[in-house]
Amino acid sequence: MKLKIQFLAATASFALMAGAAWAENIKIGFNVPLTGFAASDGESALNGAKLAIAAANASGGINGDQLELIVYDDQASPDQAVPLAQKMIESDQVVVAVSGSYSGSTRAAAGIFQEASVPYISAYAIHPDITRAGNYVFRTSFMGEVQGRAGAKLVGEVLNLHRAVVITLQNDFGQSLSAGFKEKAKEFGVEIIGEYQYAMPDRQFGPIISKIRADNPDVIYATGYFFTAGPLVAQLRAAGITTQVIGQEGFDSQSYIDIAGPASEGTIITTSLDRDSSESATKDFIAAYEKETGHKADMVAASTNTAVNVVIEALRKAGTTDRAAIRDAIAATDMQASTGHIRFNALGEVQKAVQLQIIKNGEWHSAGVIEDAVLLAPPTE
Repeated sequence: MKLKIQFLAATASFALMAGAAWAENIKIGFNVPLTGFAASDGESALNGAKLAIAAANASGGINGDQLELIVYDDQASPDQAVPLAQKMIESDQVVVAVSGSYSGSTRAAAGIFQEASVPYISAYAIHPDITRAGNYVFRTSFMGEVQGRAGAKLVGEVLNLHRAVVITLQNDFGQSLSAGFKEKAKEFGVEIIGEYQYAMPDRQFGPIISKIRADNPDVIYATGYFFTAGPLVAQLRAAGITTQVIGQEGFDSQSYIDIAGPASEGTIITTSLDRDSSESATKDFIAAYEKETGHKADMVAASTNTAVNVVIEALRKAGTTDRAAIRDAIAATDMQASTGHIRFNALGEVQKAVQLQIIKNGEWHSAGVIEDAVLLAPPTE
């Protein structure tokens, strides 16, 4: 399903610009899961993108030309993402594109955009092979392995916990995170005494919970999304397991708190959004998002807002819709965004601090930050 959306009229505040005369629209492609299992994240991603587009158009667009987001529902499916990428390139003739979707679909689309020499930015998909598609592909969030390494430091060095069980979601997302955690666990004095896997449709975790009770760890490192993590943690607590749970950006949603309820209290995650940040780019985004949507901001919305703002800044610097010039401008990005400072290495990866968030009284709050430059360094090739 395709939605062409001119976001100036999307809400009452955006409608103020609806009567403006649009000289030409600069088309930005956007694949996002609006239906299916990932629709909630898709809605957050789309709202984050809308805010960036509306703000840019309200300030005059790009040299007077307005931005138009060309939105396709990829259902977080690689099978959908490939033909939709082709449509964006061939039919819509987008000059640049952003993925507001998961790793599977983003990885599949990346090769299509690279082959066509259309710049493509992954907002929050974490599989390492995404940027390896080529020099037209970038990522404004962490690779999975990088965030997993930060999780290992959090567990062993920050929290001083050393007997860990790892619970891994069996997809690109979960496996990448767990790989990074396991890679560095021993270095931070963490012994992995059990590792268990589950599939995306799983919502009942009795067998895994029984094994964890027998393992008696002092920390659980769990990968997954809010809709899998919520039931998992609720069932752990219902079974009387009070062990510290460490999650990652897939937990980063108010929906996780809503699903897990009181069991979510004390969960700590690694993520890219600091809700208690003093940075104006972050504070302004959070305020605008909550005002426009009536919902609390999450990592997905912030990361997508960041990616689209990187595109907007690159379009301004390039001063043209030439795709090669836009690619070069993206590669030269040096800016503060809602998820931190964005600067790309030779592989199109960012290196930035990993935020720690904890749930206190039913809300996400800062629990510190991991700023180890060596540990968090992404690959360069």
